[in-house]
Amino acid sequence: MSIVNSQSSIRVLGLDPGYARCGWGIVDYKGDTSYVAHGCFETSKDEKFENRLKSIGEELEKVIEEFKPDRIAVEELFFAKSTTTALKVCHARGVLLFIAAKFEIPVDEMKPSQVKQGLTGYGKADKSQMQMMVKLQLKLQEIPQPDDAADALAVAIVGAVCHRSLAL
Repeated sequence: MSIVNSQSSIRVLGLDPGYARCGWGIVDYKGDTSYVAHGCFETSKDEKFENRLKSIGEELEKVIEEFKPDRIAVEELFFAKSTTTALKVCHARGVLLFIAAKFEIPVDEMKPSQVKQGLTGYGKADKSQMQMMVKLQLKLQEIPQPDDAADALAVAIVGAVCHRSLAL
């Protein structure tokens, strides 16, 4: 049985998968969450799809090398509109998971409703509620932009809190 030091912090990289835009956000957690960084990998629709996936992987590697996360939290997919879009996002998500495995970083996967429940207490919270809670939780002056990055920070916050709660 391992004992977790309640004074130790954990750094979590949250990912909001996409192939046109893939949001990322990093938080540290030690009793409460603190903001580290956020951003968005963007690819051009004019690029070949396989090159877009390669670009996403390369950009994620740079973020991992710079910020050295302890864990990665990735949002699971939920699509009701386009099967084609869903499949392409699944490919991008696969690249994210591959890079996490390459760097041997543990991954936590969460459903969108779990992220909403964990951040707002309501599993059907809307985007504006989520963004406001990210701003409040991380004590930021403004809602992080773009939306994909704010979503990734939400995933990181919930991933950090859930992991620490389970570890303790």
